[in-house]
Amino acid sequence: MRTTGTSRTTRTTHIPGIPPTSLTSPTPSAPSRRAVLGAGIAAVGSGLLAACSGSAAPESPRDSGGSPAAPQGYVSPNGPEVAAAEARRRPGPVRKIALTAAPARLRLGGGRTVPTWAYGEELPGREIRVTAGDTLALTLANHLPAATSLHWHGVALRNDMDGVPGLTQRPVEPGASFTYRFTAAHPGTYWFHPHSGVQQDRGLYAPLVVEDPKEPLAYDKEWVVVLDDWVDGVDGSTPDAVLAELSRGMGGMNHDGMGNGGMSHGGMDHGGMSHSMSAMSFSRTRRTEPSPSPSPSGPSRMMMGATSRLLGGDAGDVAYPYYLVNGRTPQDPQTFRARPGDRIRIRLVNAGGDTAFRVALGGHTMTVTHTDGFPVEHAEADTLLLGMGERYDVLVTAKDGVFPLTALAEGKRRSALAVLRTGSGAAPDPSVRTAELDGRLPTADRLRAAAGVRLPSRRPDRTIRLDLTGSMAAYDWGLNGQRYDPARRLAVRAGERVRLSFRNRTRMWHPMHLHGHTFALPGGGPRKDTAIVLPGRTLEVDLDADNPGLWMIHCHNVYHAESGMMTVLGYRR
Repeated sequence: MRTTGTSRTTRTTHIPGIPPTSLTSPTPSAPSRRAVLGAGIAAVGSGLLAACSGSAAPESPRDSGGSPAAPQGYVSPNGPEVAAAEARRRPGPVRKIALTAAPARLRLGGGRTVPTWAYGEELPGREIRVTAGDTLALTLANHLPAATSLHWHGVALRNDMDGVPGLTQRPVEPGASFTYRFTAAHPGTYWFHPHSGVQQDRGLYAPLVVEDPKEPLAYDKEWVVVLDDWVDGVDGSTPDAVLAELSRGMGGMNHDGMGNGGMSHGGMDHGGMSHSMSAMSFSRTRRTEPSPSPSPSGPSRMMMGATSRLLGGDAGDVAYPYYLVNGRTPQDPQTFRARPGDRIRIRLVNAGGDTAFRVALGGHTMTVTHTDGFPVEHAEADTLLLGMGERYDVLVTAKDGVFPLTALAEGKRRSALAVLRTGSGAAPDPSVRTAELDGRLPTADRLRAAAGVRLPSRRPDRTIRLDLTGSMAAYDWGLNGQRYDPARRLAVRAGERVRLSFRNRTRMWHPMHLHGHTFALPGGGPRKDTAIVLPGRTLEVDLDADNPGLWMIHCHNVYHAESGMMTVLGYRR
């Protein structure tokens, strides 16, 4: 087993300007909330505070959230089926955490400070670390000027804690709080972020590590590496303003649209389906929480000419001014210190909004051990490609010296940087490009699930076909030619083996994410919750319907999702 050597602090003691009592988690007033949350929790934290137990707290009108009304014929997010599934996870010791979302000014390095929204004035937000089987009870206090939420990316949790306003909960309004309480049953590398508009593309994200109490890997240190593309607060830009610009589309410009199956550039017919609603009017009507009006100031952020062979063509929509590793620019990178010979577990998380990252550690070979929290048969790699939302765990044996960890913004001709230092030597140049970036790259389809987590072979009981549709020209991203409607559901029943067939009918790649479950890639492939679907390709994945509720399926490009590339997988009663 390892000696703890993470680069992140996981305990703090005080939130400046916020009295401890304002973070008390109330006992919910509605019976359905009582079934979900049980007794309230008192907690204090500078962004985060972890503890093991506590007493009940009084009811408070500051509490917000709760589940929307149950949809007819479908399992409710807080229904008895959800409670029964949670009981089967055998909830363990309670870990109580307080988290505050608030406006902040963050220093990215290189002399750049930006106004944004963040958790505890840190970027990323402070890591949460629990043990598999623990009950996580996190109270989110919303000090933002807009409603927000928390989604626990990759975690198979109870449905009413999944954090999707308008579907699994009501939004957490400004000045209110909400307690997310669920069992963290499966070990792995996860993260959390809002599922409210394009808030994820601000500073509202942080890693979640669920440790394995029977950890089979031997290593000396851990390094949690969170990758991001950054635009918020730079020269007047905000993610809402970026979405407003993208949503105007590119008119008749020949930028996207698959050009097959009856589709044409800028005027795709999506198999005969038509839409009269503009991207902007759709975005306004779909949101369940307000966002500040996009600012007319700031330069254009629409990207042209970003291409990647690995991504099958168009690499992205947004020209970000900065690319970050653990919140730092290449001009002022984070340095992780170790000793020569140390065995280091690196947990890689792509928290970006519109950027795939190709990652390598100069002078080192990586051993891939996990993807999206689940173990794989170990594979050697020089570099890895992470779409938005994906995670990989790797082991490296540190050499003697100073080495760049480079995260190339795939197709965008820029990169992010961190430094591994085990000895003397000059820091790498901010523009360094390691040779390993052009080396062995095992994509997810070339990995195999470890034997203990491999999905047993079984014929699917149900196949759900999902055409990925839309174009950059109209910015009308959708699924099966339709934009997101929370009332539209893809029906499944508990106990079924379900096959999802993603057919990419666009000229862009899409990292497709499923909430509350993992799926298996074909042929004994890895268990994942987020997978890249290349343009013109079809990806079929299988899952067991074992977690009742209403679950999002969406592209994890935050701008594609907010424009409509989302739908709901719903369990029938």
